[in-house]
Amino acid sequence: MIIRTSGERRLSSFLLWQSAGAELSFCDVYWPGFRHVDFLRALRDFAARRRDRLAGA
Repeated sequence: MIIRTSGERRLSSFLLWQSAGAELSFCDVYWPGFRHVDFLRALRDFAARRRDRLAGA
């Protein structure tokens, strides 16, 4: 999973090859303000996507 902070919805060629197949999470908080709760939200969203994907399979 790659978490992109600052609210931008793009990777800007960052880790382009390494991000193939990765789950992307976008957060509106800038990096210095990124907190533990923001990380937990990203994990929760990832888990929900995974559950939805497995339920549809």
